[in-house]
Amino acid sequence: MGRLTFLLSVLLLAAAATNAAAAAVRVGAERMEKYIPLTQGKKVGLVANHTSLVNGVHLLDTLRAQGVNVLRVYAPEHGFRGTMEAGESVAGYVDKKSGVEVASIYNASKKPSREQLSGIQLMIFDMQDVGARFYTYLSTLHYVMEACAENGILLIVLDRPNPNGWYIDGPVLESKYRSFIGMHPIPIVHGMTLGELALMINGESWLKNGVKCNLTVVPCESYNRAAEYSLPIKPSPNLPNMRSVYLYPSLCLFEGTIMSVGRGTDFPFQVFGHPRWIGKQFSFRPRSIKGASKNPLHEKKICYGVDLREVALDSLLNLRQLNLEYLLEAYRYFSSKGKFFTPFFSTLVGTSKLQKQVEQGLSAEQIRASWQPDLSKFRQLRKKYLLYKDF
Repeated sequence: MGRLTFLLSVLLLAAAATNAAAAAVRVGAERMEKYIPLTQGKKVGLVANHTSLVNGVHLLDTLRAQGVNVLRVYAPEHGFRGTMEAGESVAGYVDKKSGVEVASIYNASKKPSREQLSGIQLMIFDMQDVGARFYTYLSTLHYVMEACAENGILLIVLDRPNPNGWYIDGPVLESKYRSFIGMHPIPIVHGMTLGELALMINGESWLKNGVKCNLTVVPCESYNRAAEYSLPIKPSPNLPNMRSVYLYPSLCLFEGTIMSVGRGTDFPFQVFGHPRWIGKQFSFRPRSIKGASKNPLHEKKICYGVDLREVALDSLLNLRQLNLEYLLEAYRYFSSKGKFFTPFFSTLVGTSKLQKQVEQGLSAEQIRASWQPDLSKFRQLRKKYLLYKDF
């Protein structure tokens, strides 16, 4: 066997082992022996959405089949069935398939009210996160924990892998920029699961008035955060595939600028562009798409920019950091630099420093170096709450 053939065989075996490890993962929801006994004789609330699957069957149907008395479902951003676009209001209703009441918690308060929790003795939370601080399922978890703590309700978090869980990067959120898209002093990419973050929120007393949630986390089985984990279903309407999930932490930075990230196309978070970026050969035209992008940025206009759909997934997996070059390249092009960033940018990234650094012409390496002191402190804090071997 030649050396090249031998090396190729080794790589293929390693890839096969990684894929097998990912396939062997049992998410928390599948480990029913760990939590179904806790539901016996209880009136149960369920915070879930379309990602809450147990071997392809929705968790609500699974629980009901096990005789669990699910009194009410609580719908987060994108709704219980995952068909609402980002930011769209979710109203309460009765689920046609199950007949169970669905209460919206994606409203002005973002938190289950005392009335919505009436009769609930135990709450189950199960949603698939993507590992970025500004993805709002984490904020929903925070408010559910807070409501459970204030109303004496046990909360069970059924954990799921973090598909971006093999690295940590980005600025740590400053308290003045706390919002629903960033509630905790953690970096943009934190390398933790929602179960681990729930333990951190409780342990660091980040809930209102320092209340503590009566919390049980059902961890995944055989989860290796260093291994590739492909999601079985898209986590939200504008993250349709794993390429978009891997690119999301980097491309979402454009949501605080004049640039489109492909909302209103068939390939959101896999491209970026603007109608005035004329020098680029690639182009796309955003349109309204029901349930995904209503009135997207630059709707009906031809946007010129960068197409990342052919970028090898391995290169995205191996980068292990935010790709700031996308942002820096786009900023360098525009002559009207005072209009490039919107007021939302600092809220999105959790600091005003990043915009200033880009405007000052700092390189990606210089910007990333400025994050390291805070990231070092976060890594130490993070160790206390890990449920799985670190990368």
